[in-house]
Amino acid sequence: METAAAVRSASQAVDRLRSHGAGGRGLSAGALDVLARLSTATGQGLSIGELARAAGVSSRNVTGLVDTLERDGLAQRIQDQHDRRSVRATITRAGLDWLDNFRQPTQRAMSAVFQNFTEDELARFRDLCLRMVENQQRIEQYLNAAKHDQPPTA
Repeated sequence: METAAAVRSASQAVDRLRSHGAGGRGLSAGALDVLARLSTATGQGLSIGELARAAGVSSRNVTGLVDTLERDGLAQRIQDQHDRRSVRATITRAGLDWLDNFRQPTQRAMSAVFQNFTEDELARFRDLCLRMVENQQRIEQYLNAAKHDQPPTA
C-alpha cells in the first residue's frame, strides 16, 4: 500500500507540473496526452480506437479530446485509406508548434524533478513504471473477460 501511495503521489506531482506547463494554453492533461501520441504517429496518424487503447480510456472520451484538438487547429481528422468507414487523427503543424512551445518549460521542470537521478536510475524507473502499466492492462483484460463470462443478473 505504501508503494502504491508513493506512485500515486509521484504521478500527481508530475501531472501538476505538466498542467503548470500547459497553464494558459487551454489543454487538459487528456488532450495533451492525445496530442503527444499523435506527434509520434507515423504515416496516416492513429485511429480513435488506437488512441483510446493507448491511453486506457474509452473511444467516446478520445473522440471528445480529438474534437477539442481539432477545434483548436492542433489536430485533424482524415479518412482512413484502407477503411472508408473509419477516420484517423493526425497532428497539424500548429499542433507540433504547440508541443514544442510546451515541451521547453516542461523539460526544464522534469529535469528539476529528476535531479540527482543517475541515467541508470531513470532507465530502471521507466522500466518499472512500464511494467506497472502492463500489469494494469493485463488485470483489466482479465476483469473485462470475466465480466463478459458472467451470466446476466436480474
